Amino acid sequence: MNFLRKLFNINKESSNDKLVKKQPVNLSLDDSFVHYFINKGGKFLYSTKIEEVVHNLNHIIVENGWNEISCNDIDLLKLTTTIPVTIKEKLNNTTPIFTSCEHLIANSGEILFSSNQIGSQKLASLSNDFIVYATTSQLVKNIGEGLTGIKMNFKGNIPTNISSIKNYSISETNDNILEFNQNSKNLYLLLFEDL
Repeated sequence: MNFLRKLFNINKESSNDKLVKKQPVNLSLDDSFVHYFINKGGKFLYSTKIEEVVHNLNHIIVENGWNEISCNDIDLLKLTTTIPVTIKEKLNNTTPIFTSCEHLIANSGEILFSSNQIGSQKLASLSNDFIVYATTSQLVKNIGEGLTGIKMNFKGNIPTNISSIKNYSISETNDNILEFNQNSKNLYLLLFEDL
């Protein structure tokens, strides 16, 4: 029988192989997020120093040939002072956007935004190009924890317009009506280690 299996390349899984496949894989929040984020087409650069964040931001802008970006976050504007790029404070649908986010969702690779980042505009009406600055402390397990985090961080003044980017490949076409109009963006994530 072994000869026939080898001849016809019939592989019978051993009971040990089956047992290994049945075991659940428990990834850390950051590993889980990165896994889903990359599988959805996202690009990220990990930094441990703020100088690396500035260097990576400059590299993204130069690589894409962008002469201007939109940024309405005062803290993030400080990161752009040494980069030769024109900054527009009003977000629009033609200029790449440099922004922060509320949370990074580990179990799906999504990035959660609110009116704190995008104002009253819908993600679909904004530019296809996003550069998002986030920290490792913004990682949460799921959307529920992200919404709870927003509620806890902004007690009494909860932001509106909470939405997420779910796909990072804008060239994909999808005929699934349930996934129609999902927010797809060409997205770079500048992930800063703050823990």
